[in-house]
Amino acid sequence: MLLSVKNKEDFGNYLKSAGRKLVVIDFYATWCGPCKKIEGFIEELANAHKDDVIVLKVNVDECEDVATDYNVSAMPQFFFIRDGKVVESLAGSSSEKFHECFKKHLAV
Repeated sequence: MLLSVKNKEDFGNYLKSAGRKLVVIDFYATWCGPCKKIEGFIEELANAHKDDVIVLKVNVDECEDVATDYNVSAMPQFFFIRDGKVVESLAGSSSEKFHECFKKHLAV
């Protein structure tokens, strides 16, 4: 499932409602070329695993407070969360690296 985060409250509600599902936070910007490069790949994985994973799309320009809370320093930047805890983070637009992390944490 792919969800767009509108604000910090929205973000918190999505995290709370995730339950035991893997949550992937995708910090991006509309003007970011590498973000656009990997966007379709992320959407495909989110749709293929919609019962097991929630992908939260966080626009850093609209949700600066959420990006600051996670110390986002590059884009795209991804955080993999299980049971409310960050289990891994990844920066960059390598679909291979993203898929590797995704499979590892989805299988847990």
